[in-house]
Amino acid sequence: MKRVIIVAAATALTAAALVTPAQARQVGAEPGAEAEYVVLYKEGANLAEAQQAVQAAGGSIVRENDAVGVATVTTTNADFVTAVRASASIEGVAHNRSIGSVPKATRSSAAVRQAIEARAVEKEGHGAPAGATPGKPAPAAEPLSELQWDMKQIHATADGSHKYRQGDPGVLVGVLDTGVDGSHPDIAPNFNRELSRNFTVDIPADANGAEVDGPCEAEPDHSCNDPADVDEDGHGTHVASSIASPINQLGVAGVAPKVSVVNLRVGQDSGLFFLQPSVDALTYAGDIGVDVVNMSYYIDPWLFNCTDNPADSPADRLEQATVIKATQRALDYAHRRGVTLVAAAGNSGNDYTKELTDASSPDFASVPGEAPYSRTIPTSCLSMPTEGNHVISVSSLGVSKRKSYFSSYGNGYADVSAPGGDVYDTPGNTRDVTKATLSAYPKALAEERGELNPDGTPKVANVVRDCKDTVCAYYQYLQGTSMASPRAAGVAALIVSRFGHRDREHGGKTLSPAVVETALKASATRTACPDPAAYTYTRHLPNGTTVTATHVCEGSGFRNGFYGFGIVDALRAVR
Repeated sequence: MKRVIIVAAATALTAAALVTPAQARQVGAEPGAEAEYVVLYKEGANLAEAQQAVQAAGGSIVRENDAVGVATVTTTNADFVTAVRASASIEGVAHNRSIGSVPKATRSSAAVRQAIEARAVEKEGHGAPAGATPGKPAPAAEPLSELQWDMKQIHATADGSHKYRQGDPGVLVGVLDTGVDGSHPDIAPNFNRELSRNFTVDIPADANGAEVDGPCEAEPDHSCNDPADVDEDGHGTHVASSIASPINQLGVAGVAPKVSVVNLRVGQDSGLFFLQPSVDALTYAGDIGVDVVNMSYYIDPWLFNCTDNPADSPADRLEQATVIKATQRALDYAHRRGVTLVAAAGNSGNDYTKELTDASSPDFASVPGEAPYSRTIPTSCLSMPTEGNHVISVSSLGVSKRKSYFSSYGNGYADVSAPGGDVYDTPGNTRDVTKATLSAYPKALAEERGELNPDGTPKVANVVRDCKDTVCAYYQYLQGTSMASPRAAGVAALIVSRFGHRDREHGGKTLSPAVVETALKASATRTACPDPAAYTYTRHLPNGTTVTATHVCEGSGFRNGFYGFGIVDALRAVR
């Protein structure tokens, strides 16, 4: 999942004190202050009537997503929420966190795909389809392949799936994340710059004055709108590389090293992810013919969205209900248009099929004084998008194939599992960073974070450099269900490449998401619960303390809470 909950990563909030519901935010904005909201129209409502309701309540519509009936609205009316909710045309309202302008594509997605496919045919020669075919020699292993234990685990290697199928350039994989470094040498060959979009706007600070993304620095005019080919967090670049780093005798290879990556940025530099960008990216993915999307995050500010939790204020319940409904509409829209939806299961180490306690939400202050507070979370609450309909939820595994200590789970929740790393999956339960997963890392971030020596070599254990001739590229070790999900998404992309048919509307290939999901689960390696099913994790931390936790696996060898329908397998999927 997103950086804010990846193990050992810093959260976006400092140690804010927990507050009671009475101290939580009020329904409206401060009098006279401009506030921004996401307004969800009722399904089937008359568009003109809904617009009139917004205007009558004192709101100005900034933009609309007609595909799912969502509007971004600004207002200075402190009672806007109450006023607009009085209309029968309005379904829900939520504080907005970030909006972005989406420039029109200069070429149609079909034209872009055709150009990519033409280049691929030239590379293959004689019009041969992209990817290796049975009987063709296995490709040479990438220089850092021995460090990719995760790819060996799912047989996405030179002598495994890559010998038979490396993916089709006409298959588009959308990375909904913090951005993608499109100039990274081990991503650039497969990066679709023309279709990539940034749906976010940088947020310098929250309503409490705490820094979020920091100063707006996009050149040339210090804009808050970053280009669609940068990643100032590193999370999205790691994800994109895991899916589709090419076989180019440099660094690593992704699961599907010839598919095309489309950056659909929905995450802030800080690792926060909000509703409006997620909705816009999903509908855009459906409109341009994206085949698979990876979503390694949850929609902030609520890890779990509850519609009737007594710990929440009426305003918070309304906001959470709006998040669920608006996200599900966008998921449905994308799914109907051929997008296979893959998401991370989460890093809290919780069984999502059981009642639990969460004290991390809300994790963003949209009004002064807002801070996280403790809530009991019943199973009726949903973490979005991973618990949305049509979404394939992926749990994480370590090098020994045990469920990662941080990975959330649940029988009926986890659909499949994939390697995402576990730095404590070692003989002595001590930390070993190489038991995380290795993928691309923006050089600019390594420099900014002081992780390189003057000669360019890494000076920290979690960063690796590889060079080919005069070109050098950087890679970092990360662990999380955020890393497991893209490996499953990569296998899904291979399935579309192998079994898909011509997409008459957009070019490239397409395959029903239901068929892709069935093939992904059917080709997974069935893995039973540990024996005993109550598995105790022991971690000897670097500071000398020891932490233990016990997770209980429920289910059968066919499907269970740790592994879902099994461990994804790239070789089985393509053969």
